[in-house]
Amino acid sequence: MDFHFDTKAVNFPRKTKGDTVSKVKPIYQTSAFVFEDLDDLESFYEGKKDYLYTRVSNPNTDDLGMGVADLEGAPKGVATSSGLSAILAGVLSVVKAGDHIVACEDLYGGTYSLFAGELPDFGIEVSFVDFTKKDEVENAIRPNTKLLYTESVTNPLLRVEDLQMLSEIGEKHNLVTMVDNTFATPYLLQPYRIGIDLVVHSATKYIGGHSDVTAGVIVGREDLLAKAKAKVINLGANLSPFEAWLGCRGLKTMSVRMERHVRNAAFLASELKGVEGIKNVYYPEYVSERGNGAMVSIELDEGTDVKTFFKSLDWVKIIPTLAGLDTTVSYPIGTSHRTIPESTRQKLGITKQLVRISVGIENENDIVAAFKQAVEKSL
Repeated sequence: MDFHFDTKAVNFPRKTKGDTVSKVKPIYQTSAFVFEDLDDLESFYEGKKDYLYTRVSNPNTDDLGMGVADLEGAPKGVATSSGLSAILAGVLSVVKAGDHIVACEDLYGGTYSLFAGELPDFGIEVSFVDFTKKDEVENAIRPNTKLLYTESVTNPLLRVEDLQMLSEIGEKHNLVTMVDNTFATPYLLQPYRIGIDLVVHSATKYIGGHSDVTAGVIVGREDLLAKAKAKVINLGANLSPFEAWLGCRGLKTMSVRMERHVRNAAFLASELKGVEGIKNVYYPEYVSERGNGAMVSIELDEGTDVKTFFKSLDWVKIIPTLAGLDTTVSYPIGTSHRTIPESTRQKLGITKQLVRISVGIENENDIVAAFKQAVEKSL
């Protein structure tokens, strides 16, 4: 049956058979699996047994990869040690030395550092362009271009990408398309169903949901996922069983968490518009029928002291990441985007007055009050 999203999220992995079946999947906290004899060992390499060594595969990591793939509508998924390792595995499943990538210019800083600082050492070129302009994307394509890369909702200014346009460009030029869907989550958006070939997540964020796991997931076309899985194995980017188990636990409650996150974020964005001391409020539009996400960014006026603002947030935590149940803030130019050249940050609007808010599941009025009083004290 083609179950609804909420039912899929809760009811995975599917029922298993055996002498002892627990309601909750056990944690296979083991480095290796036991074989009866050499014929039994050989059966793994013949594809008759699933597990040999946890760096290669493990029931818990398989569950997380396939659980996210199921929600994304993709046939295959692989869990990795972090969101960035999922990106790397996906990229290296498509490109090699001598190839070229076209990426959106307004990327998460960690991804930018990977693309601009590390991939050139592999002999891979990357061009960063404005993905709001179709002609600029197409003009950047070269004979050796293999991959188009972007984020469904960009970090930190929350621009909603035109994934239909990206899919059409990829099909027209025979290029693989890859999208980071961390901010939107499959609860709001499922890029694979739109025609995107590879979708990555930092499962550290809304999939895990409780700020207690570091993990990544990549889903998409089976042929590309087979290559990505090989990269994960050979580069040692596998996820531990316990981390995978935590990710699976979080995935089961993602639907109800995201419903509250999204509602609170929309309310906060609307309440902060027009507040004295706030120059701009950034909140996505038209992401999906379910809503527009749990992230809000604000740009404080030049007359609003940003250091005082952060000191005045009371119970709202300052952290260098996002998601989790509680409302938190980060300072993009000081954390996630500090490695991006200042000229690029200025062009994109990532200024010293920009604050990124990850909206939690607390009472919506308490969240609004915390930010309004912090702004008022900072004027």
